Amino acid sequence: MPKVKTNGTREEAKLELANRLFFRLYQCANMLHKTGSRAVEVEGLTTQQWAVLGALSREGAQHGVSIGDLAKYLMVSRQNLAGLVGRMERDGHIAVAADTRDRRSRIVTMTAAGRRVWQDRALPKIHAYYDKVLADFSINDIAHALHYLLKMLEAMQRIDQGEPGADD
Repeated sequence: MPKVKTNGTREEAKLELANRLFFRLYQCANMLHKTGSRAVEVEGLTTQQWAVLGALSREGAQHGVSIGDLAKYLMVSRQNLAGLVGRMERDGHIAVAADTRDRRSRIVTMTAAGRRVWQDRALPKIHAYYDKVLADFSINDIAHALHYLLKMLEAMQRIDQGEPGADD
């Protein structure tokens, strides 16, 4: 447990811990990108591509997902997703087609080749990566970490949506 200055107020201690927490989240995100991409690079994937394939492999997404819904689910801008989708389409992992119900919307689906890469080659490496990263975590540790990350994410989403009082 990190030592926190206790000669200040409780609020100062909370701010010091918050600073450390958010900096560690930043470091974790960077290391996830670096080491996670390394885990699947042989398959020609990055962590961003892994996230797209994971999103498209979810139950209910087999028939495709609109670009807008995929961007919302991944919490990225449509602009950031556009380049990623273009590269993945070029590599044959996904297909993009006009929505038959709304020609302005585009639907993203995983191709058969993308599904083979995802299920047969990438997922075993991803599971091995999870095992290494979480080797010292109990199931309870993982459940607690997930709970608190979701709680933080919900607060950040309220701020992003401009809900009253969310950024006070």
